[in-house]
Amino acid sequence: MKKLVIKSIVYFVSILVVLELLARVFHLHSEDPQRFIDPNEVEKRVPNSEGFAVTGNRNQNFSKFRINHSGFNSFREFNPSFSNTEIALIGDSFIEGFHEDYDKSIGKKIEEQLNNKTEVYEYGYAGYDLSNQLHLLQAYAEEFEKIDYIIIYLDYRTDLNRDTYTPDRERIQTLASPIFKIRDRFKIILYASRIGVLDPIQELIIKATPQKKAIESKWNHEENRDSLLLNNFKTLCSKYPINYTKTFFLIDGRKTPSSFLDYCNVNNIKYLDYGKIFKETDLPTTLIYDQHWNNHGRSLIAKLISDSLPTKD
Repeated sequence: MKKLVIKSIVYFVSILVVLELLARVFHLHSEDPQRFIDPNEVEKRVPNSEGFAVTGNRNQNFSKFRINHSGFNSFREFNPSFSNTEIALIGDSFIEGFHEDYDKSIGKKIEEQLNNKTEVYEYGYAGYDLSNQLHLLQAYAEEFEKIDYIIIYLDYRTDLNRDTYTPDRERIQTLASPIFKIRDRFKIILYASRIGVLDPIQELIIKATPQKKAIESKWNHEENRDSLLLNNFKTLCSKYPINYTKTFFLIDGRKTPSSFLDYCNVNNIKYLDYGKIFKETDLPTTLIYDQHWNNHGRSLIAKLISDSLPTKD
């Protein structure tokens, strides 16, 4: 019996070692640049790191990222000035663009469509909602003052669940915990996590925070969810004033209630509706394994933005 146990342990460890080597050799694991909260309470990536993001099963999408000095995935550094023309793209993982090589991003496509006469700065970070985005604008007000156009990606159903900003320190602490450090060290665990094998365990580790529970409780007592989301939008825009003369919200009108669109129209809040062009195209606009935009979708987004912005002399 003792020999059987020893042999079983040896075989098990050997299998794990082989799987770990395979995960490293074929780069089945995805690298996740470290996150932190800066002195301005802006959550972003630790600057100056490079690596590869892997999404989908069996490397269906393999792309390179580059975190610049400002802490965002981008092909360029952010150096806005009053003398040049610049566009800021602000949003969550759709703007962060880990599903594409950093030098083939939406920002790069926009620059090419504008004959490389405009610089595009991509302030994308997975997990950002509107409160994160507006706090970012406030925290770096002097920087954004120099930027000519600001495009804020807004998913109405997921980005308006709160009406004020508080940095998510619990997430940063959780990702820095020993369990997640072990996960990051062993690539086979990272791979298993990415394909969903470890989802039940992760759900136990990352339980709903008090903030999330409060939100869920609020939904349970709210008869009209759209009304609450719109009120959150109004509150956020009041707490973190926006320069509406140069700011556009990037939305999918197919998934956005008419009450929000009516409010924007009445209050001269500009928005770009990519839902229309996505509906008209015959080609897929999202990846086959999740809802992030594929290359065609990103090209349509870039064209919409470059065609919609006023021409500057």
